[in-house]
Amino acid sequence: MSTTADAIRSADAHSAHTYHPLPVVVASAEGAWMTDVEGRRYLDMLAGYSALNFGHGNRRLIDAARAQLERVTLTSRAFHHDRFADFCTELADLCGKEMVLPMNTGAEAVETAVKTARKWGYEVKGVPDGHAKIVVAADNFHGRTTTVVSFSTDHDARDHFGPYTPGFEIVPYGDLTALSHAVTENTVAVLLEPIQGEAGVLVPPAGYLSGVRELTRQRNVLFMADEIQSGLGRTGKTFACEHEGVVPDVYILGKALGGGVVPVSAVVADRDVLGVFRPGQHGSTFGGNPLACAVALEVVAMLRSGEYQQRATELGDHLHHELGLLVGAGAVTAVRGRGLWAGVDIAPGHGTGREVSERLMDRRVLVKDTHGSTIRLAPPLVISKEDLDWGLDQLRAVLAS
Repeated sequence: MSTTADAIRSADAHSAHTYHPLPVVVASAEGAWMTDVEGRRYLDMLAGYSALNFGHGNRRLIDAARAQLERVTLTSRAFHHDRFADFCTELADLCGKEMVLPMNTGAEAVETAVKTARKWGYEVKGVPDGHAKIVVAADNFHGRTTTVVSFSTDHDARDHFGPYTPGFEIVPYGDLTALSHAVTENTVAVLLEPIQGEAGVLVPPAGYLSGVRELTRQRNVLFMADEIQSGLGRTGKTFACEHEGVVPDVYILGKALGGGVVPVSAVVADRDVLGVFRPGQHGSTFGGNPLACAVALEVVAMLRSGEYQQRATELGDHLHHELGLLVGAGAVTAVRGRGLWAGVDIAPGHGTGREVSERLMDRRVLVKDTHGSTIRLAPPLVISKEDLDWGLDQLRAVLAS
């Protein structure tokens, strides 16, 4: 068995350095806990950036995957398979929409949504070909493909990857006035995260999402909600847009849709939007494969129970109450978020986000930093209150030291 140091040394020598992971090497995991190569157990308070909403090794999801593994895992879209229609039907129904376009990763789903909006703009709205504009928000994170980084304001993600894809207008997040001014007759869509995750779990001002919905409806523009991190139970609702009673034209889904077992993503919309595609105009060899469909079908069934949304609401209220006490004590300057999702700004003098994450790792709690002084908390929705409280105790101890 490799030691932690051996495994990290080998990874550093043979993999491109696109990440700066904490120095822990996970060998197994169950529920909200992970075990490293040397047998140490850690409480997972990140959940794969919400990809593991249902915990590690969830028995229902593993059983669904195992059963499908014994039957067929891949056909490509050259043929039908017996899980595809059920997957599309059930996911569309969960979203209250008519059609599903399945892909694999979140970035692929965003790229698919961009293509969808442009084609809809040309063929339905009547925008002159090649002139479509999509309005996005500053500090967004929609992935790291060439097109997506073209409208990123994150220098690490964007710099030295040009020339960049045109056709995007960036406005401040949460600013309805700026958004209204940016929308023109050539605007085909507004693409937003209902809560900006990578930016530090930023929740927009009350009324913003409903205002976006009204504006886009009035101006004949698609509202595309990137619910890749915020959706599927994380905030206490199936979708974060529900907190303002908003239904977008297009849902962009990923991460938890694959249950932490396989990568699954999808664009979900009504027929008047996704119906613009014809055979050969978009696709993916692995998109909507039998294994992915089997797992995602089980995810949809689990969400229909409402159990995970309720857990995220109840435990999330507790989480934010306890974190609020840290603000009052001066160790934390601000807490943002909703449900079991929080961005915690560490007060000066208590360390950077990275330093706090490393000290928490030493106390067997795993979180991740962002934007210098911020740590993100997003435990699996299956975490127990006792384990959540233990993790918060470790955070208090780290900040006290």
